Amino acid sequence: MARRNVIRMGHPLLRELAKPLSKEEILNSQELIQDLFDTMAEEKGIGIAAPQIGVSLQAAIIELPKENPRYPDIEESDTFIIFNPKMTVLDSTTQGYWEGCLSVPGLRGFVERPRKVCIDYLDQEANSQRIELEGFLATVFQHELDHLFGVLYVDRISDKTKLSFIEEFIQFHSEDEQLEEDV
Repeated sequence: MARRNVIRMGHPLLRELAKPLSKEEILNSQELIQDLFDTMAEEKGIGIAAPQIGVSLQAAIIELPKENPRYPDIEESDTFIIFNPKMTVLDSTTQGYWEGCLSVPGLRGFVERPRKVCIDYLDQEANSQRIELEGFLATVFQHELDHLFGVLYVDRISDKTKLSFIEEFIQFHSEDEQLEEDV
């Protein structure tokens, strides 16, 4: 169990549809789960999907910790270990956040996504779970689930003028009141 390298935009695996796992595969995935946690912690992320570490499986983890230097203003969340997710939009009203990604280093982009969603998934014991989410946590889930279906946040930016290098984001966009938190 260890930190793995994060693959970056341009790697073909990030554009693949990840493979769902069987119950047996989920129950035998402890090493993968630990590697995801180790990598996410090392990178100071709040979510990571298996394809980002070169594993084309439908697995992701999300954890919004109480203190994270990259995200000082977010509310703490439970830890989620997610396999084979399915998403249903409950409220198609969109909300926008500046998003970043461990697989797209150095950039931020403003992405609008559905405000409220329901996620059906299997947990680390292969038990069915359902969670309704809204706000920032809904955005984080949608971002991570996109990785399982070959989609990056940059694909969802409708206004390409809202794609920025981090330095320019800080200089020109971080004080813009109409924009919300950095994902």
